[in-house]
Amino acid sequence: MLSTMQDEPLSLATLLRYASTFRGDSVVSTWTGTGVRTMTFRELGTESARLANALRGLGIGVGDRVATFMWNNNEHMVAYIAVPAMGAVLHALNIRLFPEQLVYVANHAEDQVVIVDGTLLPMFAQYLPNLKTVRHVIVANGDAAALEAPEGVQVHSYTELLAAQPDTYDFPVIDERSAAAMCYTSGTTGDPKGVVYSHRSNWLHAMQVISPNSMGFTDFDKVLAIVPLFHANAWGLPYAALMSGANVLMPDRFLQPGPLLEMMAVEKPTFAAAVPTIWGGVLAGLAAQPQDISHLRTVVVGGSAVPPAMMHAFQEKYGVRILHAWGMTETSPLGSVSHPPVDVSGDEEWAYRYTQGRFPATVQARLVADDGTVVPNDGESLGELQVRGPWITGSYYAPDGGSVDPEKFDDGWLRTGDVGKITPNGYLTLVDRSKDVIKSGGEWISSVDLENAVMGHPAVAEAAVIGVPDEKWDERPLVAIVLKEGAEPGADQAGELREFLADKFAKWQLPERWTFIAEVPKTSVGKFDKKRLRAQFADGDLEVTTLG
Repeated sequence: MLSTMQDEPLSLATLLRYASTFRGDSVVSTWTGTGVRTMTFRELGTESARLANALRGLGIGVGDRVATFMWNNNEHMVAYIAVPAMGAVLHALNIRLFPEQLVYVANHAEDQVVIVDGTLLPMFAQYLPNLKTVRHVIVANGDAAALEAPEGVQVHSYTELLAAQPDTYDFPVIDERSAAAMCYTSGTTGDPKGVVYSHRSNWLHAMQVISPNSMGFTDFDKVLAIVPLFHANAWGLPYAALMSGANVLMPDRFLQPGPLLEMMAVEKPTFAAAVPTIWGGVLAGLAAQPQDISHLRTVVVGGSAVPPAMMHAFQEKYGVRILHAWGMTETSPLGSVSHPPVDVSGDEEWAYRYTQGRFPATVQARLVADDGTVVPNDGESLGELQVRGPWITGSYYAPDGGSVDPEKFDDGWLRTGDVGKITPNGYLTLVDRSKDVIKSGGEWISSVDLENAVMGHPAVAEAAVIGVPDEKWDERPLVAIVLKEGAEPGADQAGELREFLADKFAKWQLPERWTFIAEVPKTSVGKFDKKRLRAQFADGDLEVTTLG
């Protein structure tokens, strides 16, 4: 027996029509360095129609890839909804990828048009001659004439191109399972791998983002979207804002702690989202020059584990709640969010907040041991996290339809590569990445636990832990430390830090090897790049202090 319900596709074109009509007074604003330039959702609808007309005039049709090479700003927001709404496929290029990786993903995706921010033209100009399928470049917020294009590529001014277009567009009704956007993994191991999101997955993901058990957007919110629109589907923030009517504040290229704090002081956002390294910088900025940031009801932090010391500092000094979340490019990215149960408080509440959070109904999860058996969700048993659901990818994109890294998928489940444990009531705690866990004398040491503990010391700005070879124990932890200004590196400081850990870890887990560095290397999405750190150690580039 079938239902009597209408079969309306979950299309981003429908979302655009809704937002520009019934949420038309909500705004997206871009920080200019001194203030904002603002566009209403109603105007966003008009600009989206003009962009769709322009792209169609350039020969873009259903399924064709349109890339962006941009900061978070109004024009990027227009592209984020207009491109999929017209049936094309948005590919937000990660401007922080290594050159060879960026060229690889643009060619692999077969991008035909790239919308480029004018401030990024010098960087983009280096890549353009190697982009084999690009035929048109549209320059926003800059001088199109400043880009010297190779033969066969036409360069257009965003402003002039859109000004010549009609302000209405007949957005098509397409299958909700059709591709809406592409995002590539950061390629820390091998070539970046493509994930293709559907209209359906983005729609359902946005519904989860705005739910109270997730980020809980309403039209009273102003969302500071620090997480780049090219990073893991922008954490679903653009579509969630359009769905809820939440206002959006885009930081453009002003991503340093000082400008971020200035825009907070002026615009008073209620919600913000970024990786831990961003918030570490903001915290240091606040220590140097305090200001009231209590207008932030919630700050969502993901991408890597949040040090508990950071969570406590924001809560206790500034009245701001850090909401820990877990996800990855392959999961659209929302996987879990750390809202504690309503009936807990004090230390028990904090224990829940330290976790990666509880899974929503749409994300199924299991833990699998090395021998392939599924381990129980008892809060103690460890295994590799595997997930599946309507916004979890079932494969990686291959232009020829072939199979890419099939070992990442297990009987319909995505193998995340994260090692963790799950409580009976569905809270996830990640112990480590499978490639980062330290196996010492047959026992596991969590690099994440060590990092979080060390970053609780008042002299430490950042800490990254890797496993290094050891003749006796096979592997031992090496702690790479970035000290705060005024702290002195050396054996005395290493000994003090080791003593600081003494009551938090078993004696055999305490690190003997320490190195003091100016900065922890980062990936293109702001995570600690432990691959580079291991290479630096192997090449003898790190000065290591070994304690007795």
